[in-house]
Amino acid sequence: MRRPVLGVFSLAMLNLAIVCTLRGLPVMAEEGLSLVFYFVVVAIAFLIPLSLISAELATGWPPRGPGGVYIWVTEAFGHRWGFLAIWLQWVQNVVWFPTGLSFIAATLAYVYDPSLAENKYYMISLILAVFWGGTLINFRGMRASGLLSSICVLAGTILPGIVIILLGALWLLSGGDSSIGFSARDLLPDISNIRNIVFLAGAVTIFSGMEVTAAHSQEVIDPKRTYPRAIFLSAAIALALLMLGALAIAIVVPQKDLSLVAGVMETFTSFFRSHGLGWLVPVFAVLIAAGAVGELSAWIIGPAKGLMVTAENGDLPPYLQKVSPEDVPTNILIVQGVIATAASLIFLFMPTVSSSYWILTALSILLYLLMYLLLFAAAIRLRYSQPDVERAYAVPGGKPGMWLAAGAGFLCVLFTFVVTIFPPAQIETGSELFYVGFLVGGVLVMCVAPFVILGFKKPSWRPR
Repeated sequence: MRRPVLGVFSLAMLNLAIVCTLRGLPVMAEEGLSLVFYFVVVAIAFLIPLSLISAELATGWPPRGPGGVYIWVTEAFGHRWGFLAIWLQWVQNVVWFPTGLSFIAATLAYVYDPSLAENKYYMISLILAVFWGGTLINFRGMRASGLLSSICVLAGTILPGIVIILLGALWLLSGGDSSIGFSARDLLPDISNIRNIVFLAGAVTIFSGMEVTAAHSQEVIDPKRTYPRAIFLSAAIALALLMLGALAIAIVVPQKDLSLVAGVMETFTSFFRSHGLGWLVPVFAVLIAAGAVGELSAWIIGPAKGLMVTAENGDLPPYLQKVSPEDVPTNILIVQGVIATAASLIFLFMPTVSSSYWILTALSILLYLLMYLLLFAAAIRLRYSQPDVERAYAVPGGKPGMWLAAGAGFLCVLFTFVVTIFPPAQIETGSELFYVGFLVGGVLVMCVAPFVILGFKKPSWRPR
């Protein structure tokens, strides 16, 4: 058995690499001051319940291996639903890769020529180069991936996040014009049209992923103590850093000029050039891109290893069951790379880079939200079906406490799912029919696929 290598700090850094990303800040900055309302609501109704429930489930079922949601949903509702849950966690990740990579590409454009951030062919080229480079790094195993994530999240996410918050405050204190109002009326979102609140999904997806590191349970030192501490530490840091960072961007960059993929660097450019520090723009572009690479690295390996656990029940064909000496599911990584490469082509068919970014983000969110519906329902079910399982950490309040936490999370996710189907009012997405059809069709195809795989399942697929 491999020696555990992840402690509280390294696990918290992995959580932050997954959850705490500057990539989503421009999406929330589109909402102006009302982003504070969204962050508070999502923290109460989603982030806190998800953190509590992830800590309970990860410490209650760690001996079963790195299955995460597959184990939890299977224990609650059976094998087929468990396979659907882990499939959704994996496939949403594959759909999301081009959007995460586009943020890296747009950020690096500020090292050479910021106009490249709106060039579709530059974006696709760099997306593919960075993605396959990150995949090759993950072939070396969790020690390399964990070290990369820790370094990148410190240098490329936390440091720039703190700087952008401080510079936002300096912008106001030095007399800079604010692009948003600060009245009580500005704090509440406009809910007269459902298209105005589509970016609520952005707040939910920013905080999604707390459950992913359960895929590394066998590599965590003393998981019953480490998991709760790491989860709560990373949740607190993420909430403070992301809310204040998004607010800083909203203050500096007018909504009409804000790019969903390059908004962070637009803000740094405005900050530094207004103070005669333009030479720092490429420096921070490299740092922020490094932070996004750390996030990418954590997402490449986590869901892939979770999906690999289904091979124990013979749910995957033999080709996808290949594992390297470093315990890396190499062929799954290759297949997800091929799918992510194909998904990147959407950049050629949407009106702008921002619209391409959002439609892939929306599809990824919808798939992920379906997985969360299963996760929150499983948490309630397991309190009744397996009450005697030892949980080193349990959601406070007994069964009513679990109903409150999981119920709040379930309702928040369900509402966000419905809202996400509508095109946002803030950006141009082209044909509404194509937009809705792409999302609905994509969700249906991705949800049917795991059941088709199970329909072709053969006894020979089960490993000896």
